[in-house]
Amino acid sequence: MTSRGLLLGVVVLICIGPMPGAAAQGVKSEQDILVQLEHDWDEAFHRNDVRFIEPILADEFIVTYGDGSRGDKAKELQLATVVQQIESSTLDDFTVKVYRDTAVVWFTQHLVGQRQGEKRELTFRYVEVFVLRAGRWRLPLVAVGRILGM
Repeated sequence: MTSRGLLLGVVVLICIGPMPGAAAQGVKSEQDILVQLEHDWDEAFHRNDVRFIEPILADEFIVTYGDGSRGDKAKELQLATVVQQIESSTLDDFTVKVYRDTAVVWFTQHLVGQRQGEKRELTFRYVEVFVLRAGRWRLPLVAVGRILGM
């Protein structure tokens, strides 16, 4: 192949851009990573997977629960071991804001399950603050509010 043919081939490749599948395999945004982390954590919580949850929680983790009580990392991990009768858990209405090495995630959780033999549907709103440490998102702060009448 002549240098002119090689040059023409390079120009054609630059003009047509990446192959169609290449964009689909692109890098996830930090927002996408955090939303996926929330879904993975929710699933881990309902299967009592403390080994998955533990490294996400920062050592200084603190949560304010829907009833106003507070908990720390030890309490949250203990709660993750409790078997609950959850039929479904859906997360939606995400808003994610990333500020360099800090992110704030707002979302809604809809739970359906049994309590004392009675079907219950509960809705919670979360505000969570993540910090990026050693290339991984860690969670030092959560605030949860229960939405009444939903």
